[in-house]
Parts: sequence; C-alpha cells; structure tokens
Amino acid sequence: MNTRVAVMSIIVENNDTVESLNKILHEYGDYIIGRMGIPYHKRKINIISIAVDAPQDTISALAGKVGNLQGISVKTALSEVKTDE
Repeated sequence: MNTRVAVMSIIVENNDTVESLNKILHEYGDYIIGRMGIPYHKRKINIISIAVDAPQDTISALAGKVGNLQGISVKTALSEVKTDE
C-alpha cells in the first residue's frame, strides 16, 4: 500500500460539531501519527493540527468528511515522501 505523510490544519468555529469531528478522527485513528489542539479563547475558536500517514485517497476522504462539518475549515499539506507498506 502506497502511503503519504500529510498535515491537516483544522479550525473549529462551531463547538456543536466537536463530537462529530472526534468521531471522524477516531474512525481514522490508525492513520493518525499525532494530534495537537489549541483553544484560542480570545477568538472563541479551536485550532487542531493532525499528522497522518495514509494512502492518498484516505487522506482525501478524511479531509472531505471533516470539511463537510458545519463551522469547520480544513486544509491539507501533503509531503512528497511516499512509502510502500
């Protein structure tokens, strides 16, 4: 299986969607290398950074599901590092 390393930046503006977001991230937990969350109280948002190692279509599916949640923005940066596992 050909995998890539990527970083997803997620901004949560609607706290009502946090439970749905966590369910999605749990669903893809086998691909997540690490996760960092920063609450930004001044702006009433949360900033989450997720590092993943997964097939390209899995990364796209994860980003698509997260991006479809209301009040959540996501951007993905893909590395050129590819592995066959």
